[in-house]
Amino acid sequence: MQIEISASKRTLQGKGASRRLRGSGKVPGIIYGGDSQAQAIELDHNNLYHKLKLEAFHASILSLDLDGKKEQVLLRDLQMHPFKLQVQHIDFQRVDPNKKVHMKVPLHFINADIAPGVKVSGGIVSHILSELDVSCLPKDLPEFISVDLSNLTSISSLHLSDLSLPQGVEIPALIRGENLPVATIIIPRAVAAEEAAAAVVAAADIPTTVQKKESAVKEADKKDTGKKK
Repeated sequence: MQIEISASKRTLQGKGASRRLRGSGKVPGIIYGGDSQAQAIELDHNNLYHKLKLEAFHASILSLDLDGKKEQVLLRDLQMHPFKLQVQHIDFQRVDPNKKVHMKVPLHFINADIAPGVKVSGGIVSHILSELDVSCLPKDLPEFISVDLSNLTSISSLHLSDLSLPQGVEIPALIRGENLPVATIIIPRAVAAEEAAAAVVAAADIPTTVQKKESAVKEADKKDTGKKK
């Protein structure tokens, strides 16, 4: 379901006007792009603040109602107050349904609990990337991309080329030949130490050729000493 948000045209601009606007519970913003000119807008702060908590608000096509006229837009920039929970300014870009858009979408990691590197080796999944820059037509833009970790072992990593992408979605980095790592397994020191200790014990229980030779030599020395006596 598409997220909707309402806005009104803003006529007064400048630092003073923006400061008074924020004081009245509004947020100054702008819509740009497409065949229309940039338009200064204002939005209700509380409504916008709650919408910003939605992950999809940051990575999907939004329906913006501007004084009764709906436009398809993307969130492009957001400015927050340094220490207050207050939105200072927001930018939206108009969307052309026939032109590809570049957008960062979040990654959702699944099946980490059954990954061999976790279940068998006792490792911990390290998320190298948390979001991914994709290119696609607006209608194909996913809210997120699922990353299946079910086959991830302690000696392997998951790369961009391993991801299953929705139809029509491309990864610009791969087109440029950059097959970046997405996730890997880290073995905690305690687990690694236990495995090393177990390996030492196991090796001690299995006599090597050298150990057998040394044992035979010692046994022969004992016999020779006994004969001399």
